[in-house]
Amino acid sequence: MQKHAEAAVDRLALFPDTVQIVAAPDGERLSVGGCDLAGLADRHGTPLYVYDGCTVDAAVTAYQQALADAYPAASGVTYAGKAFLCTAIAQVMARRGVWLDCTGEGELHCADVAAAPREQVLAHGVNKSAADLRMALAHAAVIVVDNLDELRRLASFAGQPMPRLWLRFRPDVAVATHAHIQTGQADSKFGMGWEDIAAAAGFCRANGLRLEGLHFHLGSLIRDVAPIAEAIERTLDLAQAIGLTDGAWTLCPGGGLGVAYHEEDSPAPPIDAYVRGVAQSIVEGCARRGLALPRLQLEPGRSLIARAGVAIYTVGALKEDRWLLVDGGMADNPRPALYGARYTALPVWEPRRPPDGAFWVAGPYCESGDILIRGVALPRMTPGERLAVPVSGAYHLSLASNYNGARRPAVVWVADGRAALIQARETPADLTRRDAPMAGD
Repeated sequence: MQKHAEAAVDRLALFPDTVQIVAAPDGERLSVGGCDLAGLADRHGTPLYVYDGCTVDAAVTAYQQALADAYPAASGVTYAGKAFLCTAIAQVMARRGVWLDCTGEGELHCADVAAAPREQVLAHGVNKSAADLRMALAHAAVIVVDNLDELRRLASFAGQPMPRLWLRFRPDVAVATHAHIQTGQADSKFGMGWEDIAAAAGFCRANGLRLEGLHFHLGSLIRDVAPIAEAIERTLDLAQAIGLTDGAWTLCPGGGLGVAYHEEDSPAPPIDAYVRGVAQSIVEGCARRGLALPRLQLEPGRSLIARAGVAIYTVGALKEDRWLLVDGGMADNPRPALYGARYTALPVWEPRRPPDGAFWVAGPYCESGDILIRGVALPRMTPGERLAVPVSGAYHLSLASNYNGARRPAVVWVADGRAALIQARETPADLTRRDAPMAGD
């Protein structure tokens, strides 16, 4: 019992800052943001995603304070909309002074509906369509240009007000992470190499385009600042070569700081140490080159929101003392299938119960890869019980699908004992809303 109680405490550390085990008439229950998770599941159904406002606020504040302490010039934080974006999340980030990185017309529309200030909106994308670019021209302060063809398409919008442009540099630096989430190595599809950046800078000058920054992104789940420091060195050399030598430009180092998903994972790197390492690399690199400090716009990825999210599922069946079958899986969280991502979980009711074995938590979908968690120590759970999976705030719902007719889950924001529905559950009717029936046969 004591060993499992310690394991439960270890798992609790992965949950949002406000997690508690609280007494209820039928036994102890998990609570987040002052809200009983079982009660939320009863009210909104499952699968259900719960986001804790306190945890989001703490992460944003930690980054902003670390930048203020470590970097002596202007700075800011960017939230990657691809982690999860809806109207409320866009509003939350914008109101806290965080810039929104929006990929394509859809995410830009979301930022517009949220009334995010234009000065806090960036337009990203590897292959921006004409519609993407038109939306970016209308609603973004900065367009991050991925390639020369895109730059030429932008120049064709003559006579329209042109946002500031950053060029996306591919610094040829690999990071130790899953191959599918590396983005800055030599063979990456993202960004431009040195020669294309130089050509793009010349094109901007020749066509009167407002080149004001360089961006790079190395990948996700980064735990070591050394590759980012190496990429900064190469980017500062590039900035000097293309004439970005005064302080009126922006350097945006992108790369998602790692988070722990499982109690056996190494702890997440401290935010202040990560920021300090990035800031020091820029300050020292500029000093060696005699460059004025650029604005530092940091894009730290999932560490802003991943731990704020909890996914709640309902157990449907226990098969062969091995398979714990729940009502969600790869349709709302494809990361285990895509990347072999490792998760853990706790029962919502009596989370400190001793384990009764190692269980494979699987979903209802017609794929053998629809396994959320492999071999997790849990008590024997019965149909109707709820299971809570922590660190579910990033790259779940944004990657979700309607596979097997799945309807995307409801999303609830909790803070100070209050819960607000910020995204409704899809209905069966939503699945056919876009359909056009055949007339005759």
